[in-house]
Amino acid sequence: MVADVGFAKVFDTRSKKKRRGKPSPAATRSKPGGVGLLILTGAVVVGIIGALIYLGENLAGPFLLFLLGLFAIVGIFTLFAGAVGLLRFGEAAPSAELDYPLLQSLEGAHLLTDEKGRTVFADRAYAQLIGATSDNDVRSVERVFGMEEGLSEPIYRLSVAASDGRVASEEVRLVNGLGVSGRNAEPPRWYRISVRPFRATEEGDEQVAKTIWRIDDITRDREDQEVAFQELQNVINYLDHAPAGFFSAEPDGRISYVNATLANWLGLDLADFEAGRLHLHDVVRGDGAALLNSVAADPGDVRMETIDIDFVKRSGQSLPVRLLHLTPFENDGAPGATRTIVLNRSYAEPDGSADGDARFSRFFNPAPIAISAVDRAGKLVRTNPTFIRLFGGQKRDLSDVTFLDLVAENDREKITTALNEAMSGKGEIEAVDAALVGDEDANARFFINAISGASDSDEASEMAVIYAIDTTHQHALEQQFAQGQKMQAVGQLAGGIAHDFNNLLTAIIGFSDLLLQNHGPADPSFQDIMNIKNNANRAAGLVRQLLAFSRRQTLRPTVIDLRDIVEDLSILLERLLGENVRLAVTHGRDLWPVKADLNQLEQVIINLSVNARDAMPDGGDLTITTSNLMEADCDPAEMKGLVPADYVMIEVTDTGTGMSPEIMAKIFEPFFSTKDVGKGTGLGLATVYGIMKQTGGYIYPISEVGVGTTFRLLLPRHIPVEEDVKEAAPVEVARDLSGSAKILLVEDEEAVRAFSARALQARGHTVHEAASGVEALEVMEEVGGEIDLVVSDVVMPEMDGPTLLGKLRETRPDLKIIFVSGYTGDAFEEHLPEGETFEFLPKPFSLKQLATKVKEVLDA
Repeated sequence: MVADVGFAKVFDTRSKKKRRGKPSPAATRSKPGGVGLLILTGAVVVGIIGALIYLGENLAGPFLLFLLGLFAIVGIFTLFAGAVGLLRFGEAAPSAELDYPLLQSLEGAHLLTDEKGRTVFADRAYAQLIGATSDNDVRSVERVFGMEEGLSEPIYRLSVAASDGRVASEEVRLVNGLGVSGRNAEPPRWYRISVRPFRATEEGDEQVAKTIWRIDDITRDREDQEVAFQELQNVINYLDHAPAGFFSAEPDGRISYVNATLANWLGLDLADFEAGRLHLHDVVRGDGAALLNSVAADPGDVRMETIDIDFVKRSGQSLPVRLLHLTPFENDGAPGATRTIVLNRSYAEPDGSADGDARFSRFFNPAPIAISAVDRAGKLVRTNPTFIRLFGGQKRDLSDVTFLDLVAENDREKITTALNEAMSGKGEIEAVDAALVGDEDANARFFINAISGASDSDEASEMAVIYAIDTTHQHALEQQFAQGQKMQAVGQLAGGIAHDFNNLLTAIIGFSDLLLQNHGPADPSFQDIMNIKNNANRAAGLVRQLLAFSRRQTLRPTVIDLRDIVEDLSILLERLLGENVRLAVTHGRDLWPVKADLNQLEQVIINLSVNARDAMPDGGDLTITTSNLMEADCDPAEMKGLVPADYVMIEVTDTGTGMSPEIMAKIFEPFFSTKDVGKGTGLGLATVYGIMKQTGGYIYPISEVGVGTTFRLLLPRHIPVEEDVKEAAPVEVARDLSGSAKILLVEDEEAVRAFSARALQARGHTVHEAASGVEALEVMEEVGGEIDLVVSDVVMPEMDGPTLLGKLRETRPDLKIIFVSGYTGDAFEEHLPEGETFEFLPKPFSLKQLATKVKEVLDA
């Protein structure tokens, strides 16, 4: 048991050969007198034991208890002394004549400890720091600093780092200094304490872990930092309360600093200001922020500009200001953070007035139309922010840009003509519509006027002024309106033709069914009749395409899982595509359900797949992909007209010849086809477009010549409700279609009326016929209203079906009615009273379909 080793002593493990003329290292040598003290202690214990033997029992008992108590006190004291570090066990005392010259020569105070945390070496700086005057006064860093208030945690972290073999550093502040060795309290001081573990080689090449503790007094550095911080704070205070505003903005327009003066002018609360949250667009009216943007310049360049502009206060009021705008440029020529001084022009002059140039800028810069002045060579001399936004959104180097550079090449000739007329002094110049360079979809209307009084002198370099209005949106609306009118006209024509054809086809199919009842398969006429019916059904399919295009077809929407539909269709598609086209189907995870007409949706996928096959005459790949498109991922800029919502997307992609932009503009027009004569009707994509629109979805084609085409179909996500279960349930079809009801048949087409009457009479019903709505009311009056069911056409002369229904409800509110039409039920449902119920049978229909529908309604 020995005390902590004193300062300036060495625990050296080098060999004796390197320490010539000196004693061997004291790695295991105890303090002088240690062995003698041990022998003396043993002799005393033996003597006490011998004395106890010769003492009587009465005297030996109390004396033994006294010795045990004494030993207990010494043991407890030893335990506490070892715990606080006053005593250490098994520690060897270093040699007094050895030193560590290297550590002695380093700056700072150093303490060397072994792997158990025992002190091995302390230099003179460390001894002076802690006030040690002898070996016994040297204490560990934990004991010196760990006892100070608030320092136990950082000292503990350093001790853990030393044990883990990690380099670590902590800065601590002592309020009253170390206050050791009876010194008076000192002013607060800062110390940096660091640990650096390492492994040293002892005799016998044994690696021993050691740790160097270093303590640096950094009070002076901290004081210098505080002085610098205080000076910086003073500068900020001076800048905040300067008579001019100041702000700094990043290249992307985010404001990183605003002084108190400018914040006060703008009505901002500086306490709530956060760098990067405020943008130039928030404080500059209109497009004025474009004046503060700069394009790349020479590396290291600094650009200074004077700009008159209007700021907008938080209250919405305008603040006319003059900016001294400085933009530094980085080494790569990109603009850096700006520095801008703001002068308040609202009280710049003593009388409250502003100079002429500033007054002009207040009207010029906030103007909602683009304005630019050009010189005789057509170069831009002055532009307002709206002009900058219209022609690219970034500030340009006006010295190298002419107005013609901003206009599409095809329109430059008429712009040049208008400029020449203005510079020649012509008073009235016709407005010019032109496209902007680099953007075929961007258009503007230009009004070019001469500047009166302009001459060739240097003082009048502005020869003409150009006013531009962005007409891109207007141009797009005009095109959409014209296209919509054309499609509507064609759709009405197609729908009207389809309606008339459906009447004819209903009669053909109906009378074919009547003939087939009397001509069995063995009859020579049977095959002829079947050919008539089959061709009528094919014609009905063509009519359905016309109705799909005009969005007047009858849809029977059900809840659909697209994965099942596409998988079922893939077998059919493989036969349709042939051997040269490879089909691949990929489904997204957790696909949402959609609600659509199953047959029509299948027709959409088949039409697109067949078109893709025809676009790959030498073979290729056809890929059908399904996935979910969340509302957050909808991009109306990429998919024009799209209303953001949740959609299920189907992509049909081929590796065919692709389409040019000219063809892409016409693909959805009816009867437009790129196929040879006789190989296509031109209704395939028009039908697809109509089905998607009637279903509430969208279709977007993407194509590149020589690469391929992708059709992107978007169907609204369906949220399941209770009605879906009812819709999905199969409808039980009655086998016995006979009956004895009294039916009023209203149909203006004589052939359809004759077929329908015979079909219903053959099933046992009593049929009263009427050729119009007016005649139907007369029949109802004749029979005294004794009618069980009304089967009526929708489009009729004199009185249509919905009007007839309203009249019949006046006397028979519970009367059952079936509407038949070549249009959809939705086409006339809006003309019925709210809550009106009716059944619907689309044309063309067969004898069995009519009889089945009548039986269902009567039984219901």
